Amino acid sequence: MVKVAVLGYGNIGSGVVQVLSMNRECIKKTAGQEVEVKAVLDLREFPGDPMEDKVVHDINQIIENPEIEIVVETMGGTKPAYQFVKACLEAGKSVATSNKELVAKHGAELMRIAEEKNINFLFEASVGGGIPIIRPLNQCITSDEVYEITGILNGTTNYMLTNMAKKGMTFDAILKKAQDLGYAERNPEADVEGFDACRKIAILSSLAFGAQVDYEDVYTEGITAISDVDMKYAAKLEKAVKLFGTSKKVDGKIYAMVSPVMVGEEHPLYSVNGVMNGILVRGDVIGDLMFYGAGAGKLPTASAVVADVVEEVKNPKRTTMRRWSEEKLELENFEDAVNAFFVRVSGTPEQRSAELESVFGPIEVVMADGIEGEFAVLTTEMTEAEYKQKAEQVPGILNRIRLAK
Repeated sequence: MVKVAVLGYGNIGSGVVQVLSMNRECIKKTAGQEVEVKAVLDLREFPGDPMEDKVVHDINQIIENPEIEIVVETMGGTKPAYQFVKACLEAGKSVATSNKELVAKHGAELMRIAEEKNINFLFEASVGGGIPIIRPLNQCITSDEVYEITGILNGTTNYMLTNMAKKGMTFDAILKKAQDLGYAERNPEADVEGFDACRKIAILSSLAFGAQVDYEDVYTEGITAISDVDMKYAAKLEKAVKLFGTSKKVDGKIYAMVSPVMVGEEHPLYSVNGVMNGILVRGDVIGDLMFYGAGAGKLPTASAVVADVVEEVKNPKRTTMRRWSEEKLELENFEDAVNAFFVRVSGTPEQRSAELESVFGPIEVVMADGIEGEFAVLTTEMTEAEYKQKAEQVPGILNRIRLAK
């Protein structure tokens, strides 16, 4: 029997305990032996809970307990999660975590420590909830050179954008509904400003390209500027607006960004709607691979954590994770990235088409039903720096959204 400790008995932590209990026999069969929760670390008490007698408040009771071989971290954030996880690894205990912030900031170091101790630091649940993406990148696509990873990595913003498009809801109205349904936090900044997706694309980029991608270096733009008016233009163009986290290798240079994009129905991520996530991986040999599923939620995320626990049970003295270098990967200047743009401007095509074409070059004019006093144009491809310079010459720009390739 392998004994496990869980750090943090919140939504995901309690889900891990639930999955270990409800699928006990299946897990035993797959892992080769039974897995039992020995301790749960939390500041709170849980009277009447099945784990009531196993709750501890001191991390040292876990670190110093030789019976505990595997630790599950579901606390979130980096303080005190980083210190606790590092101490557990140094004590020779494998760790499975769902903590994207921890992995994005300290993953390379923690994987190195695990490798030095011949144990594992696994984090399948840190990206995409229940979608298996970390393990395929680590184990199944190793003969390919990955040159692009693009994902819808945040279910909250995807739910909001889907409903703005399908039901004509305003940003404020759908945000309130998302909060009422529990999809968005009371403070939704991490989701709507793109920070959650940024950390996830940094993790995927680090794994794909083999060196540390700091999420602070990833250009990040959320969905707060997207309106129901933008959605009417998108419908006219038979496109959808999505929040993409993207990392690309172009001529040996790596670009990464998070931003809203307009995608056509030919794009593999076009039909990923609601709270679902989708991740597109492009390799030089394998071509396009799509990963789709529940990107969040108590049990889907817990299932991914437990899958890591099972792998750690099966590999007690062998590191299975191919770690990335602690050396920082320098991303290319975001302003050198090339995109085409959807641009909304005030006025009419009759008044302004010639002016816009003189600045942006060839354009396609777009009108949306029921929208007066403005129109939109689609530009050809140009660098971000070129767009910025050209846009400064055009008064009355109401919004712009990148066009996905």
